[in-house]
Amino acid sequence: MLALTQGALGLASGSLVGFSLGLVGGGGSILAVPLLVYLVGVSDPHVAIGTSAIAVAANAAVNLVNHARAGNVKWRCASVFALAGMAGAFLGSTLGKVIEGQKLLALFAIVMMAVGALMLKGRAGAGEPSVRLNRENLPKLFALGGLSGALSGFFGIGGGFLIVPALIAATGMPILYAVGSSLVAVTAFGLTTAVNYALSGLVDWYLAALFISGGVVGGMLGAGSASSLAARKGALNAVFAALIFAVAIYMLVRNLGFT
Repeated sequence: MLALTQGALGLASGSLVGFSLGLVGGGGSILAVPLLVYLVGVSDPHVAIGTSAIAVAANAAVNLVNHARAGNVKWRCASVFALAGMAGAFLGSTLGKVIEGQKLLALFAIVMMAVGALMLKGRAGAGEPSVRLNRENLPKLFALGGLSGALSGFFGIGGGFLIVPALIAATGMPILYAVGSSLVAVTAFGLTTAVNYALSGLVDWYLAALFISGGVVGGMLGAGSASSLAARKGALNAVFAALIFAVAIYMLVRNLGFT
């Protein structure tokens, strides 16, 4: 059982991740693992990754419902992408479990820098709204889905920063549909990774529940603030990207033996 302080920090960490997701969209969930390790105090990086994966999947599922109701999900394309990615996520998470924890965190920090850079890059709004699953995009969805799933499973992350551009590259769908459809894959990848880690006893279910609860509340607050802060969204993206860079540098310093 977690100590009271540790549980409170888990709840606060989930709120911060949920708030960032609600406010600026993808990228915030990348902070889940370092928050669990360095703030909450989870000593085993593999437990942090397994616990993060189930929390990311739950948050994605909640957001998927909202996007589905708005008609922003291209289900056939998303299903093919997710099925291919689940196989990749299983292989990636299996490989991730055998990598030494500190090395895994150092690699994770490098991925965080890539996410921070992508958050600073603008997203195009053009695309073909009537896109459908066909013989041309089917192999692209399989290939990019498998690759995205493998990386998502290896690092225990949602992978939205990979999945959204991959869906656009494979099908040419608009960014809004790519964001909505990506949540099918994020949910599926997160569940696959979490199940794989849970089979090895590497998920802290109580902490995951606190993290998810905090994430729901934080997401509602973030979404509620998004419209009022819309004019400053570019600056907010820059602030969160800077935060991700700072945490990534801290992780590299800690895990490459500079301290």
